[in-house]
Amino acid sequence: MMPRGLRLVKTPALKTSRLLLRPLVDADAERIAQLAGDWDIARMTARIPYPYSVALAHQWIHDLAEGEVVRGIVHQGELIGVTGYLPDDDGSAEVGYWIGRPWWGRGFATEAAEAMIKYCFGTGKLARVTCSHFVDNPASQRVITKLGFQLVGPARAYCDARRRDVATLRYERLRPRRFAWLRRAA
Repeated sequence: MMPRGLRLVKTPALKTSRLLLRPLVDADAERIAQLAGDWDIARMTARIPYPYSVALAHQWIHDLAEGEVVRGIVHQGELIGVTGYLPDDDGSAEVGYWIGRPWWGRGFATEAAEAMIKYCFGTGKLARVTCSHFVDNPASQRVITKLGFQLVGPARAYCDARRRDVATLRYERLRPRRFAWLRRAA
């Protein structure tokens, strides 16, 4: 794992048809703690502890890993979730996302993650994007399938909220041909 808190990657806000993906600010900590502090969200992520406080949200905003890109997902002026990626040394990155419960089932996770993936392949010049979900999270499995990921296989990952290793399925998506020229130019 990369050292924490060394350097953040500065990236612009990203826009989709319904969403704005913007950098997080201190003022987001309370909203993040409120939404991500829901057991049904925290238990489906690797890195959100439970219970989740405003102080922990502030700490997380300021202590991202080197190279990590995180964006608040904003719909109609309201922060509704978070998406981002963590690059790996092999030219890939792991994408993650979560959406607050009031916005489940509206396609926001798919829309936000797709924008982040396009950023990874385009401006980020990554060759491969990975993601995973806990085996008891069929909603995330549907999002990952819609995003065009291919199953790599089973794994285990530690879940901070559950405080234990959890069975996981891992996926990958390779850079589309339309972005191939970017890798050669890098």
